[in-house]
Amino acid sequence: MRYFCTMNEGSEGTRINKYFTQVGYCSRRAADKLIEDGAVKINGLVPLPGTKVMPDDVVTVHGIEVKNNDGATSVYIALNKPVGIVCTTDTKREKDNIIDFIKYPTRIFPVGRLDKMSEGLILLTDDGSIVNHILRERNGHEKEYIVTLNRPFDEEFIETMSTGVSILDTFTRPCRVTRMASNQFKIVLVQGLNRQIRRMCEALGHRVIRLKRIRIMSLELDTAPGKWRPLTEKEVRKLRGN
Repeated sequence: MRYFCTMNEGSEGTRINKYFTQVGYCSRRAADKLIEDGAVKINGLVPLPGTKVMPDDVVTVHGIEVKNNDGATSVYIALNKPVGIVCTTDTKREKDNIIDFIKYPTRIFPVGRLDKMSEGLILLTDDGSIVNHILRERNGHEKEYIVTLNRPFDEEFIETMSTGVSILDTFTRPCRVTRMASNQFKIVLVQGLNRQIRRMCEALGHRVIRLKRIRIMSLELDTAPGKWRPLTEKEVRKLRGN
């Protein structure tokens, strides 16, 4: 594999991961993953992290050029993702990807993720700036889920889930947990660790058999499974905090 690296520290050029957010392709974290996987090329060569994109450079992902959509109206979609769909833009290596599932006519990408076996509300957009705003953990944005376990749980389970569970070499942040049934609860998180809810439950001896996201910030799930709708201008302003 041939690598390309621009060490120019001058004012010209934009760091490759920031470039992806500026053109509305994906978040910086998602860009870093694409770069790490070797999916990104600049002028036909694989960049190193931190490489700068110059004005005349051609940037591609899986061979498809990434261009700035200046002047275009941004797209904001709320999808009720069904189980079995993968939140990835990699349409070549993942046949059950969310892009082919939704079949939107222009390029969009998911805001964050729901794992393959989870369902419910997920946003898709072509606006990289709102992705960073929603996903930035320090903003404390809430996401609400309904979780069904393989067996009943006690009050100690609720208390421990609420105060913090040791997973991934850290303790989860305090959250709100409300019982709905003997083996079902609602949980509101302001954190987004990898497979967080499933790992928390497993650490306490339970297995998640159904996980459904019903809210992101002020936006609530209101479409049937597999269906999507565009967000209103008012909804977008609320997501932005305006």
